[in-house]
Order: sequence, then C-alpha cells, then structure tokens
Amino acid sequence: MAANGASCEQPQKRTGAKDKQNGKSADPSVRDRRQKDKEERLSMVLWRRPVTTLHYFLLETLIKLKELTLKLWQRRGTVFLFLVLCSLFSIAYSTEGAHQQYVQYLEKKFLWCAYWVGLGILSSVGLGTGLHTFLLYLGPHIASVTLAAYECGSTDFPEPPYPDQIVCPQGGAVEGSISLLSIMSKVRLEACMWGAGTAIGELPPYFMARAARQSGADPDDEDYEEFEEMLEQAEGAQDFVTRAKLGVQHMVQKVGFFGILACASIPNPLFDLAGITCGHFLVPFWTFFGATLIGKAIIKMHIQKLFVIITFSKHIVEQMVSLIGSVPKLGPSLQKPFSQYLEAQRNKLHHAGGSAPADENWLSWVFEKVVLVMVCYFVISIVNSMAQSYAKRLQQLRHSEEKTK
Repeated sequence: MAANGASCEQPQKRTGAKDKQNGKSADPSVRDRRQKDKEERLSMVLWRRPVTTLHYFLLETLIKLKELTLKLWQRRGTVFLFLVLCSLFSIAYSTEGAHQQYVQYLEKKFLWCAYWVGLGILSSVGLGTGLHTFLLYLGPHIASVTLAAYECGSTDFPEPPYPDQIVCPQGGAVEGSISLLSIMSKVRLEACMWGAGTAIGELPPYFMARAARQSGADPDDEDYEEFEEMLEQAEGAQDFVTRAKLGVQHMVQKVGFFGILACASIPNPLFDLAGITCGHFLVPFWTFFGATLIGKAIIKMHIQKLFVIITFSKHIVEQMVSLIGSVPKLGPSLQKPFSQYLEAQRNKLHHAGGSAPADENWLSWVFEKVVLVMVCYFVISIVNSMAQSYAKRLQQLRHSEEKTK
C-alpha cells in the first residue's frame, strides 16, 4: 500500500508543476479573488447578517435534501429492503408473545448503542464546529459510574433505572471489591460505540478527497484546497503547524495501515488531514476505515476511559477536594460546594425510591448551562456553515458565468 501511495504522489507533483507553468497557482489575481471570496463567505454569520444567513441556510438545506432524495432513489433497492426489515420488526414489536422479552432487550440495546454512535458522529463529522460529546456526555457518564462503583462497592446497578439513573444495589458494599477492570467492563459498550461513531464521522473528508482525485474536478472544500497547497509548498514549510501536518501526511502515506492506526489511536486534532491524505492517494476504503475503527473504538477509547476512571477514583477525588481546601484564603469557600456536590451524589446513590432530595448546588447548575451554551453554539455554527456553503455555490456560479462571457 505504501508503494501505491508513492506511485500516487508522482502525478500530484507533476500536476502541481504543470499548474505553475501555466501561471495558475502563481497568478496573484486568482489568489486575491479567492481571498476576497473567502472573506465574503466568512462574513455570512448570524450575528452580522442574520436574515441573509438564515435565507441561505434554508436554501442550502433544500439543496441537501434534494441531493439526499436523489441518492436514495438511485439506491431504491437497498431502501426497499430496509423498509421491509423495519416492517417485519414493527410486526414483531406489536405482536404479543413470548418473544417480547427478546424484542424489548434488542430495542433497549439498539437505542443505547445508536445514542452513543450518534454522539460520536457529532463529535467528529465536521458539522459546524463539532460538538465535544466526550467532554459533555461520555466523560461525565464514565465519571458517574466510577464514583458510584466505589461508593456502592459494586457495578451491578439495578436495571431499570440504570443507565438513566444509577442506584446502589441492595445488599451493601463489599470493601475492596471494585477494580479498574470491572469499571472498564461496565462502560465498555457505550465507550466503544462512541469511538465507532467518531470513526464513521471521519469518512466524509476521505470520500470527498477520493472523489476529487478520481474525477479531477476542483475540490469543493477549503480543507482539501489547503491540503493541495500544502503539498505544493512542502519543501519551503517552516512553521510548526505546517510541519506537523506534513508529518501526519508522510506517516499515513508511507507507513500505510499502521500509520493510520497510530494517528487514530491518540488524541490527534490533525486526523482530518489523515482522511484527506488517504482519499487523495486512493488508499483502499477498508484499509482506512479498518485502521481508523480499531484505533478510535478500541485503542484510543480504552486510553481515554482509563484516564477518566483513574481521575475519578475515590482516593484521587478525595485528594483533589482536600487539595482545593488547602488553597490560601479561598480554599475553604471553594471546597464547600465540591464537598456538598459529592455528598448529594452519595445520597442519590443510596436512595432507591426515586424521591431523593433535590438539593442542587451551583456546580450542577453551571455544568448544565455550559452544556446548553455549547449545544446552542454548535447549532449556530451549523447554520453559519451551511449558509457559507450556499454562498460558495453562488460565487462559483458567478465565476463560471464570467468565464463564458
């Protein structure tokens, strides 16, 4: 595969040289026009041009829905088979019988997995700014299970109400019966599903770059345009960010499967570049997706999960709270809300009746508002991004009309 990547690299260099000979890449008027167009698109945001932004967002949404409808129609056989399977499941779901316990079990597991896969996709798919669902959802979930496991002395939480609510099992805690492995096993399914979702979210850059390379058309994506410019200017790269991007590109291109696996297995903000690189150099789909899935859903997910579990283990949390209290002057006032919050969580864990005291301190209130603000900002960024996409369509249409005159 590395040989395949190397062979794919040569046409790209020849193409870049050809463009330079024609004056395409060196034409300052073209660069100025692109920069002006980019600045015009970036001004299309809700807080500057709200009416126009919403108008463009709605038009872009209609175009995307039309494209989706056409793609579904082209794959109408697959859609029909999917509808038949849904109909069969609906019949089995609504028919009384001994099979209902299995249907309900499958429904519960499917919805639980789909929830975490969806959050993983939102985290990496590139809609707007991306929603940091690990920090907002999965991380707090793992932390809650960790704190509950040490408090209850068990991970056998009653179902229901788990996973909607964590309640200690009846029978009391067994001192020293909790281990890292038992907690990791308890949250393994949701963690792996979230990791699989992030792997699925990395596919759009790969498919976009692959389609652009195979068709030879100008890419309709700014990240891909920057990637091609980076390849052309690779020899003169001096700044750290560009050299880091080139390092990712060379690792993926030369090492192949294990290079992609290494990039996917660690927290890597430049992994989008790996997807673009693999698509551009026509790396086989299963090589890219297989390495990405293993790296994100298994290796990276276990590293992140282990970090959260260790951080929120009982003795570490107690040490952090006592450390906060040792801060001069402000320590005791800062320590009090944390202690109250932990005590409230312990009371909830031991209150199986569902009517635990609803005393909420400012930590819970602040976290809820932070989640709300981040979700709102994520939605606003999607609106801005789609409005800018429609603005780019208009710019391309205008430039094509100017060329024909």
